Amino acid sequence: MVSLNRNNFARTQDHPGVWEHRGEVAVTGWGQSPIDRRWDGESFDKTMGAYAMIAIRHALADAGLTLDDVDGLLTSPETRVGDTWAPRPYFDPPYDSEDGITLVSCEWIQKQMGFKNIKYMESNSPAMAGLMGHAAQAVGEGLAEVLVAWYPMGNIEGRYEQGGQNATDYARGNSVFTAPWGYQSGAQMNALMVFQEYCRKYNYPVNGGLAPFAVNQRRNGLMTPWSFYAQHEPYQITEEDYLNSRYVSEPLRVLDCDRPVIACAAFVFTTAERARDMRQKPVYVLNHATARHPGRSTMDVLAEHQSSCRRLANMMWEGSGLGPQDVDIFNPYDGYLTFTQQFLEGFQWHGVQEGEAMDFYKGDLRVEGPHPYLSSGGNNGTGRTRSAIMSDCIEQLRGQAGGMGDGVQHPGAPNPGPRQVQVRHETALFGALTPGGATFLMFGTDPMTS
Repeated sequence: MVSLNRNNFARTQDHPGVWEHRGEVAVTGWGQSPIDRRWDGESFDKTMGAYAMIAIRHALADAGLTLDDVDGLLTSPETRVGDTWAPRPYFDPPYDSEDGITLVSCEWIQKQMGFKNIKYMESNSPAMAGLMGHAAQAVGEGLAEVLVAWYPMGNIEGRYEQGGQNATDYARGNSVFTAPWGYQSGAQMNALMVFQEYCRKYNYPVNGGLAPFAVNQRRNGLMTPWSFYAQHEPYQITEEDYLNSRYVSEPLRVLDCDRPVIACAAFVFTTAERARDMRQKPVYVLNHATARHPGRSTMDVLAEHQSSCRRLANMMWEGSGLGPQDVDIFNPYDGYLTFTQQFLEGFQWHGVQEGEAMDFYKGDLRVEGPHPYLSSGGNNGTGRTRSAIMSDCIEQLRGQAGGMGDGVQHPGAPNPGPRQVQVRHETALFGALTPGGATFLMFGTDPMTS
């Protein structure tokens, strides 16, 4: 069994040149599990393993493949459930693993689903966008010809993310300077400090400026049939709802935050040659790149986030042979709406420069309009899947946005769906996680785009 370690696949160097596998790798299938708010811990039908298998089956059906066609498996252990709950207070012992419950390894999937021809697998890939960059690189390097990558996100009863120092009363080492600020060892508070610095520098109100963006994210999410809000809370928020929503950490409002859910998405990566014979129109990978700024202290500042986003954008342009004017679909990460403008400005999508995002949000962001920003609805509009931003890129480039993600053509369903953009849709860009450190991928309908 060959291996491509999570630390040696990423493209992290400045001036990397055109990606050596540009246009040689394609995404030909994607599938989505159901999406729920929590798992009750009493049955196995909504575990990470159950939802991963559903998503994988849908992805293979979408591509027109069987289990025997697959020779590569790839996933991430970072499901956001945590790592400190074993033994769990559910199910009768003995059990000695969380595999298939709160995480889903390649070995578990291979055994449970009956894959027989696997020659490459890796269960320790990074979170979402890094995982997809890893998948593209693995296929490009010939480690697998048909690779399935899946990304589960979990949410069990109790406090969210029961791992690391979130599960203790103590902060140790350098974290004594950050953990007392709260969630994610202060990452949430740090994002708010940068947002406040941004508003001061560019003369925007700290409260209320993100309302149009939040409203449009929910609108886009409600146009996604499988999203949490479309299925469970089909209510379009207003700017008044946003302004009246409670603070999580002022000025961060609850409607600025993606909502933890339990779900899984799966994607089929293959060679451009093999993609020609599959069911769906291929979507080619044109580049992937990762940038992380080193940081000068325990907390980031605005200039560091802006520099990191500019650097990542330059790496993407050089590696793909494209520029900001060539990007049709743009789906950056929106875990907190307070930092998403850094990606918008760093990549200069639709000409937005540093300090202009909040004015841009006041314009027409609808999928039917001229600036269909985050046409996926993102994590904010669909639930904290982290995968909707990639699924939408695939759907938009196929001309199928608004489908169910189950690999089935539904009789009477619109094709394209209601979320299909009206502007050109030949290239797409998505990425995650934060402005301080992220991986982005570029997609195109033409493998020779330049």
